Amino acid sequence: DAGFGNAEATYLMAKQMIEAGACCLQIENQVADEKQCGHQDGKVTVPHADFHAKLRALRYAFLELGVDDGVIVARTDSEGAGLTKEIAVVREPGDQGDIYNSFLDCEEVAPEDTAEGDVLISRNGKLVRPKRLPSGLYQFRQGTGHERCVFDCIEAINAGADLLWIETAVPTVHEIKGMMDEIRKVHPDAKLVYNNSPSFNWTLNFRQQTYDAWAAEGKDVSAYDRDNLMSAEYDDSELSAAADARVRTFQADTAREANVFHHLITLPTYHTTALSVDNLAKEYFGDKAMLGYVEGVQRKEIRQGIACVKHQNMAGSDLGDDHKEYYAGEMALKAGGAKNTSNQFN
Repeated sequence: DAGFGNAEATYLMAKQMIEAGACCLQIENQVADEKQCGHQDGKVTVPHADFHAKLRALRYAFLELGVDDGVIVARTDSEGAGLTKEIAVVREPGDQGDIYNSFLDCEEVAPEDTAEGDVLISRNGKLVRPKRLPSGLYQFRQGTGHERCVFDCIEAINAGADLLWIETAVPTVHEIKGMMDEIRKVHPDAKLVYNNSPSFNWTLNFRQQTYDAWAAEGKDVSAYDRDNLMSAEYDDSELSAAADARVRTFQADTAREANVFHHLITLPTYHTTALSVDNLAKEYFGDKAMLGYVEGVQRKEIRQGIACVKHQNMAGSDLGDDHKEYYAGEMALKAGGAKNTSNQFN
């Protein structure tokens, strides 16, 4: 997450996680008290000095506990984050703080044009006023997300991160590659972790990417409505087949083109459970009745050798029998006898 507080809080949390067995820790550059999901609006980043203090806190926790090869993943949400809570401290022109502040949305002002409570920055001998929202947050200039991501990643590796994580608005190979190409000019072996998130509409994104690629190639796309490509009427179309092929090779393509070291997917079990329960409910309370469960769930578990078909065993009844026998010997009332219905699945 973002550390759940300051660098000391990050260190204490890291120690607990490492003691529990964690060998890799991921931390992001949002503020800890305003943290949002990486795919939601309203994200607020922190200056590099603040973020790097937390990276060092993670490394300190690893080393203190004798883990010399602990892995730190530095995540940046800057591509979609348009706000910051702080103006960075500048010690000399061109340093981290100065570059961070250069992305702020500012307007040049004369001293007589300032108002009570204005926050001003001296830049190249001139006064500029950062755009400050009623919340007190400062706004970055539009269109600087990619450049800020590259800056974040280069500086995170300089500060000791082992892997990078860039959250993007959509899953596109060329966008991820473009940022990583810039990063690898400074750190040639920089490796990326990428989130194949269910927050993306993969079908719509890749159909639109395919549509745009075909249009650029001069291929006739008049049979398709780009704004309505999610429609089921296109599910069996040539464009959709081509889009699905792009989805299928996305992981291999980004690994090759952008040096993605690890692909992860968040929330797949949540969505799988929701879909399967919804389908089961429709069938169980519909025409199929109990056959909906038998045909759609249990028989598939048996055919595929899914262990949870014996849910009593998965709940620990066999282990409980072992304990009972140890405690009571021949007097033990064991659950796994001949009349246990789990025997039907042997």
